[in-house]
Amino acid sequence: MGNDNDREIESLEVALGVSFRQPDLLRLALTHSSYLNEHAGTFSESNERLEFLGDAVLGAVIAQELYRLHPAWPEGGLTQARSDLVQGDSLAGLAMGLGLGGHLYMGRGEEAGGGRQRPTNLAAAFEALVAALFVDQGYEAARDLILRVFADELSAENHQAAAKNPKSALQEEVQGIGHPLPSYEIVEVKGEGHAPRFTAEVTVAGRVVGRGTGSRKSQAEQAAAAAALAALGDGG
Repeated sequence: MGNDNDREIESLEVALGVSFRQPDLLRLALTHSSYLNEHAGTFSESNERLEFLGDAVLGAVIAQELYRLHPAWPEGGLTQARSDLVQGDSLAGLAMGLGLGGHLYMGRGEEAGGGRQRPTNLAAAFEALVAALFVDQGYEAARDLILRVFADELSAENHQAAAKNPKSALQEEVQGIGHPLPSYEIVEVKGEGHAPRFTAEVTVAGRVVGRGTGSRKSQAEQAAAAAALAALGDGG
């Protein structure tokens, strides 16, 4: 890799607040599989194996922090909160905020197709980044980065919102009256790739009972669940 690539890596390290002992691990974390097809011999593999490892490290760190912060929460609440925090759209948003898309190594076709803004690519790069730091410097270094990046999401306000999770509340509501679990569907996507607006519908016993929108799929589903709870509360 040339000097321009070295400067790119250094600028990303500054943005992340970390310095890799093995910079090639960071480069590997940013390597999409499409890059290998057009640059044979540059990397021996893509970031997919690191993505697998990063998913596990990320889940462990978030689970540990939620467990520490919320001693009164039951297992179900902790599970739901962790799921909301580490689901793909959430990770993609965090990756976008870190500017990871602009640093990805990818093939021309993938880039031309909007690959630098594609949520799956961004989420994968974030997980791979976590794993790369874990391999390079250990669990504590990876944990420090994760907690810094997730600071807002782990704020007291968001914890309170998670404790009152509308999806969990709706599930309990419908099960309590003998209905099957609610099902969610994204029925509309509007806006530009970097600022989408999702619309979700939630169905209970074959009937749409709520509709909501959000900048992430999970937010739209939560809004739909909240609308459904309001409708059921009104006798809808």
